[in-house]
Amino acid sequence: MSISRIVSYIVTLLICLGFIPPAGVWAENDLPKKYTETITDENGAKLSLDMVLIPGGEFLMGSPADEFGRAEDEGPQYQVKLDPFYLCTTETTIELFMAYYQETNTPKKTHLGDQPEQEESDDVDAITGPTPVYGDLTMGYSEKNPAIGGSWKNAFTFCKWLSQKTGKPYRLPTEAEWEYACRAGAKTAYSFADNPDATILKTAAWYKTNSSHEPHEVGKTKPNAWGLYDMTGNVREWVYDFYSPTAYQEAAKTAPALNPKGPKTGELHVVRGGDYRSEPKDLRCAARAFQQPWWQDGDPQIPKSAWWLPEIDIVGFRVACSVKSQVK
Repeated sequence: MSISRIVSYIVTLLICLGFIPPAGVWAENDLPKKYTETITDENGAKLSLDMVLIPGGEFLMGSPADEFGRAEDEGPQYQVKLDPFYLCTTETTIELFMAYYQETNTPKKTHLGDQPEQEESDDVDAITGPTPVYGDLTMGYSEKNPAIGGSWKNAFTFCKWLSQKTGKPYRLPTEAEWEYACRAGAKTAYSFADNPDATILKTAAWYKTNSSHEPHEVGKTKPNAWGLYDMTGNVREWVYDFYSPTAYQEAAKTAPALNPKGPKTGELHVVRGGDYRSEPKDLRCAARAFQQPWWQDGDPQIPKSAWWLPEIDIVGFRVACSVKSQVK
């Protein structure tokens, strides 16, 4: 018997006995705890984003009835179980978003209502990007500030573009994944405490009290226990889910929920995390919000663009990445 066949036999035996996983199946502990993704834009510049592994686990989603600042759409609480995934340590920057915009923008007009199907597809060979932006895409902020002024459709398409550039399954995090990552294992209203102590809050978030009425460069506040910056404050973040005020009531009927993605249909999408103008109650891990009609008031087009929220500097996003291999 050849050496290669002997090795193959031993490997097969070890797989059958459970000592090593079969091809394509890895224990969560074998996954890299973090990695840096680097892409090259069309001008040859190298741009990077840091991804951290969010461990799989279970948590109670939503807020208890007696939590400070609680809204009705945050309950009832229900049990959620999530597989591991990667999440960017910061909100997507203007610098990264500009690379996407320059490579994909198209003069073809796309109006509000021409929404993409909300499904995760591997077909990213042909990406129709945003129409030309109305005004200054940066709104005068630095390239390290969070990307702002884009609709959910723009954030969703950015992820498809990043997937095409890297070959990795980038996407928006689901609402459940976002809250789980924001909590970083905490069961309190904030990832650091139940009481919104101003001294602590000022180190963890840009909000009404300390922001000087504008968003700031990403990664300048204290990260949470899982190394994530600006999960609360600075700008709100688009997530994958459609918004429904009764989403938790429906989900609780079949809890525990495994990797939930929210309602299958809807008109508006959820944003999470509060922004630089927010009160402390809107910075809680369970606080929910969704797109408001006035976010498109600055768009002079009739009908409104499906890509842009002109002059709105309170909404951005961060990217997630699925773990490709099945986790044992």
